[in-house]
Amino acid sequence: MDIHVGDVIEINSNQVGAQVRRGSVKALLSEQPLELAVAWDDGHESNIYPAGGMVRVVDRGADAS
Repeated sequence: MDIHVGDVIEINSNQVGAQVRRGSVKALLSEQPLELAVAWDDGHESNIYPAGGMVRVVDRGADAS
C-alpha cells in the first residue's frame, strides 16, 4: 500500500450504518505487517493494521513523494 506520513486517510467500518473515519497518518510504524499511527479528526489517536481495501488515501501529505 502506498501510504506516507502526512497522508489523510478514510476507513470504512464493517458495521452497517457506522460513519467513515478520517484522519492523518502520523507515523509508519511497520511495513510488514503494515501498522500506522493515525490522528483522527475526532481528536483521538490510535495504531491500526489496515487490511486490503479497508483504507483509502483521500489527500496526499506534503511528505509524500
